[in-house]
Amino acid sequence: MKSNKFVRASIIIIILAFNIGCDQVTKYIARRDLPDNKVIGFLANHVTLEKTENTGAFLSMGDSLGGPVKYVLLMALPLLALLAALVYIIIKTNITKYTLLGIIMVIGGGVGNLYDRVLHGSVTDFMHIDFIIFQTGVFNVADMSIMTGMGIILVDSYLKRKEEKKHLVVEE
Repeated sequence: MKSNKFVRASIIIIILAFNIGCDQVTKYIARRDLPDNKVIGFLANHVTLEKTENTGAFLSMGDSLGGPVKYVLLMALPLLALLAALVYIIIKTNITKYTLLGIIMVIGGGVGNLYDRVLHGSVTDFMHIDFIIFQTGVFNVADMSIMTGMGIILVDSYLKRKEEKKHLVVEE
């Protein structure tokens, strides 16, 4: 029984480390190799690389805040939420593997961005997508991880509810 918990915790840590590592490697390459104030386009400029430093949160929200408010909203609260999520997935062993993967991806992305904020004072973003009807802000691999993780959690939750409703109808 204890070996199963150890294996599970080890797998969680390995996936987290891989997730954070991919994010940090891509940000390092972006900081090192992408020139300032230059946009590099691909696919007829529908996908572009452009290094920006985001001192706020999602879509630069909160970048104009100052002092302790900014610290609490962009560093302390995210750190507490990430620690709580990590404790949750370590302790709670009856969540589905897909929800577990989704939460790990959210934590990994959050840690990657929080690490940047602590070490560099900002989060390095460098990718942008513009397909006319679908356009993003400038983002990074950590943001992709967070969004993918949330998507996995939502789809898994929807499918689980659908399955529960199906069983309720059959039993009645």
